[in-house]
Amino acid sequence: MTADARLICALDLPEVAEAEALVARLGDAVSSYKIGLELLSRGGMAMANALKARGCSVFLDWKLHDIGETVRRAASAIAATGACDLLTVHAEPQVMRAAVAGRGEGSGVRILGVTVLTSLNEADLQEMGYALGVRDLVERRIRQALDCGVDGVVASPQEAALARRLAMEAGRPEFLVVTPGVRPVGAAKNDQARAATPSDALRDGASHLVVGRPITAAPDPRAAALAIVAEMAGVG
Repeated sequence: MTADARLICALDLPEVAEAEALVARLGDAVSSYKIGLELLSRGGMAMANALKARGCSVFLDWKLHDIGETVRRAASAIAATGACDLLTVHAEPQVMRAAVAGRGEGSGVRILGVTVLTSLNEADLQEMGYALGVRDLVERRIRQALDCGVDGVVASPQEAALARRLAMEAGRPEFLVVTPGVRPVGAAKNDQARAATPSDALRDGASHLVVGRPITAAPDPRAAALAIVAEMAGVG
């Protein structure tokens, strides 16, 4: 059994050397990787280029969030490197429109709007000053993402079905629904407040699954990844 492109391994590790060692251990069990903020200042772009050179897909989970012009220029610069396939921005209309404009036409980079972080729950949103609950806020941001022309959203598995339904209603069957907070049966949830198993997330409409510690912290990361791939194979 080899990699399933729908599985994205999160390289949330403190050093590039550790991430490179993990990639070597995983071998052909994983073909898609997420590089987040932790590695950004440690040579994350160089690693992204190296992964692309190996034929892997790269997800830069940098959650761009700034004034529109800054986001436009950042998205343009990142797209020009050719070092990533997916790039996240916060799912606010001005930010998403700017990222789409910066990415430009004909680029292979797909923009994802981050709806509500999977570590947040209703109490967290109230503390932050939001009047909407998690599901209502996620729904608003998915609708805005569709209107702004981004390629997909990042949402918890618990909102995957909602995202897929809204995308289909909008005539966007290709719309990506990328779900972090995926935990195999028996795995600890850690800081993921809204988690689900791989098979449940896919059945509910997820197009890609982001999995970190259940793979990276496993005694045998390759075996852990292949176990997830096997579970995913049962869901078309």
